[in-house]
Amino acid sequence: MYSGPIVAKVLWELWKMRRAQMKQPDPVAGSRIPPGQTLTTKWPVLTYGLTPRFDPKTWSFRCFGLVEREVVWTWDEFRRLPRTTITSDIHCVTRWSKLDNVWEGVSIHELFRHVTPLPEAKWVMQHADPDYTTNIALEDLVQDDVVLALRHNGRDLEPDHGGPVRLVVPKLYFWKSAKWLRALELLDVNPPGFWEQNGYHMNADPWREERYSDQETRAMQQMRAEAARKLRDR
Repeated sequence: MYSGPIVAKVLWELWKMRRAQMKQPDPVAGSRIPPGQTLTTKWPVLTYGLTPRFDPKTWSFRCFGLVEREVVWTWDEFRRLPRTTITSDIHCVTRWSKLDNVWEGVSIHELFRHVTPLPEAKWVMQHADPDYTTNIALEDLVQDDVVLALRHNGRDLEPDHGGPVRLVVPKLYFWKSAKWLRALELLDVNPPGFWEQNGYHMNADPWREERYSDQETRAMQQMRAEAARKLRDR
């Protein structure tokens, strides 16, 4: 039998070896993780309902609403749009963050080269398969790091992660980056989308931990109700 001090010394040496093999926390990476989030290297699949089937013959993407002229692309036309590559972090409201994702796709600036919003357009409703929606401010959408992604880390975007096309808006919780995106509708009101109607925050800033609707101000809650009513009455 080994004595207590010998066992303690062996355990200490084993711990030093294990600690040397462990990846030490990166203070720079830590500063990129919003409050309440946990870093992951995996990409969890979170979907409400079934993954839609993609048919390139019938797929289309359109921008409509408060625009000078509605624009529609077929799948072949959309694939021919100039592409860009960006690297960004993503933060899910379910409390995981994944850093340094490389996205290839169509920049939102490229998309809006073909679409001219009317002056009264301030918000955008994302429409995605099968019937998902989520709202976003136009000023949050038209940012340099926002992309309609077709590829992730050098591979075509998998269907479970939103392929063939998903929006990527790094500054907001990831539910604001709709999977299977099919349309952007420009609006002069800000109605809640699917998850916003089911208890999630209208803005979704991860650095402010804007997760749930009960965190909204009374004025914001009144605004969401009024916007939904106006849209229904049109």
